[in-house]
Amino acid sequence: MLSVPHLDREFDYLVTPEQAAAAQPGARVRVRFHGRLVDAFIWERRADTDHVGRLGRLERVISAEPVLTPEVRRLVEAVAARYAGTRPDVLRLAVPPRHAGAERAAATSVPPPVLDPADPTGWQRYRAGGPFLAALGEGRAARAVWQALPGDSWTERYVDAASETIRAGRTVLAIVPDQRDVDALLGVATERIGESAVVALSAGLGPSTRYRRWLSVLRGGARLVIGTRSAVFAPLADLGLVLVWDDGDDSLAEPRAPYPHARDVAMLRAHLAGCAAVIGGYSRTAEAHALVGSGWAREVVAPRTVLRSAAPRVVALDDTGYAEQRDAAARTARLPTVALQSARSALAADAPVLVQVPRRGYVPSLACGRCRAIARCRHCTGPLSLPERGGAAQCRWCGRADPTLRCARCGSDSVRAVVIGARRTAEELGRAFSGTPVITSAGDTIVDHIAEGPALVIATPGAEPRAPHGYGAALLLDSWALLGRQDLRAAEDTLRRWMSASALVRGRDAGGVVTVVAESSIPTVQALIRWDPVGHADAELATRGEVGLPPAVHMAALDGDPESVTALLDQARLPDDAEQLGPVPLPAGVRRPAGVPDELNVIRMLVRVRREHGPALAAALRHGTGVLSARGSHHPVRVQIDPLHIG
Repeated sequence: MLSVPHLDREFDYLVTPEQAAAAQPGARVRVRFHGRLVDAFIWERRADTDHVGRLGRLERVISAEPVLTPEVRRLVEAVAARYAGTRPDVLRLAVPPRHAGAERAAATSVPPPVLDPADPTGWQRYRAGGPFLAALGEGRAARAVWQALPGDSWTERYVDAASETIRAGRTVLAIVPDQRDVDALLGVATERIGESAVVALSAGLGPSTRYRRWLSVLRGGARLVIGTRSAVFAPLADLGLVLVWDDGDDSLAEPRAPYPHARDVAMLRAHLAGCAAVIGGYSRTAEAHALVGSGWAREVVAPRTVLRSAAPRVVALDDTGYAEQRDAAARTARLPTVALQSARSALAADAPVLVQVPRRGYVPSLACGRCRAIARCRHCTGPLSLPERGGAAQCRWCGRADPTLRCARCGSDSVRAVVIGARRTAEELGRAFSGTPVITSAGDTIVDHIAEGPALVIATPGAEPRAPHGYGAALLLDSWALLGRQDLRAAEDTLRRWMSASALVRGRDAGGVVTVVAESSIPTVQALIRWDPVGHADAELATRGEVGLPPAVHMAALDGDPESVTALLDQARLPDDAEQLGPVPLPAGVRRPAGVPDELNVIRMLVRVRREHGPALAAALRHGTGVLSARGSHHPVRVQIDPLHIG
């Protein structure tokens, strides 16, 4: 395949009589292009051509397996158009590399599973939940944004929906953020639907195993596919339902061109297939709320009376002044006495306590003790951290140690912690609660489940283990480190992380308490106290509409050297309402576009249009990129439509 933008079109080749049987649409072939052999897919077979001149012949058919199905082909074209990308780039995401041994294995015929009707009780706790489940059983294209209740098993509810769809004779695709979620959903699905009818796809499988499973889906050997973001292109036939869980997780955003988001691709696929769709989570993103507002999806939420009983009690405490309290343990553990009391009560009742900290490590960020300037490496200006107690400060970028810290601004040699990591927090709480087991779950040492009984669990967001009967209490620390990030999605992401942790705590009626160390007047904290993700998403969407940010509008980020960005904008036929914002230097932490020399400055230009003009914006930038590529006179410009992080 040719990833050059101006060659993103079909090319005609002759098929010899010997190749005719194998050279079918969707098959992999090898052709000669400009004197070199390249791999390609057969897009379609035709009896005529509009090419003027002599046609070349297919060199050979690599595989007769029709790996590019018509449905996936339509999806590839739609994703390329939506994100101003090329079809070869999308095809690399959609079709995994070939492994001949897996193709030679005989296809196994798997009869459809015989399933009993799903128990509707779980879905009936939600408004419109019962009718939604019934619609899936009837094969209707019901679309929902589902707000899961705290303590409810999202895996059980998703398998309920999947089994009803499978009973109606259709297939199901479930997209989740990471391997932990794949394993959780897979365990429930195989138990209730059957191992032979369920296939899990994820990058951690390895190329050979993943391709073998992908082929089993292509050959009709699966009724339910569970996977991470790349599985959204799985070649399921007769798709009846698309499920997405926790769409606010960053891992659902593809880091490779054309940078599609799995949620948007999944909803685009549901639209093209005319099938049902569910976006679920304990919180709600502005993008999911926009789907409800547009009428494309209907919200499925629990009544407030049910929610109040299921949700834990949430208490917000200001994080100032507690070090001077009389409780020595409060000073040791950096916690208000009220938070410690709730933790002690839970432990006394033989219930575990969850402590969420925003960063892993020991002291992941340092600052000057006098002027509060962030401590930075003298070699590369990266942030300095303290990897362990008594160790020298170390740069998080280049890894160099700095044993003699001195502030570059005021010259002071005193330092303070900006954020306390999971390991340091575990050490402090271990002293405050001597004799209580302390479990740390973060980074490469993630714990999936803990045993029954009292324990202190220190976890970073997304690494919280599950407790057999829920946690008795949860403490959410260093909230300002999440809310204070220079990110337009900081509030939304913070609430998502808090709610995901708080949903593991027992309900109010069972004595569950969540303590968040933050000012109660902050709107995000208020949304947690009221357990109101819908209201928070509504306010977030309204705010983005006022300031002109996605999803209220469509926006493109163009990264490249100034001359190339200007040339692209000159060639693109932008919509009349297109508004150009910038240029500004490339935001910190964003990698440089490939192909731009190091000696050139890289800028970012934003182009904003009304939501209804999003397709026109993508088409214009796609055209401009093709023109510059054909000329070869400028360096590449990275184009991202509605990027997750604008700057």
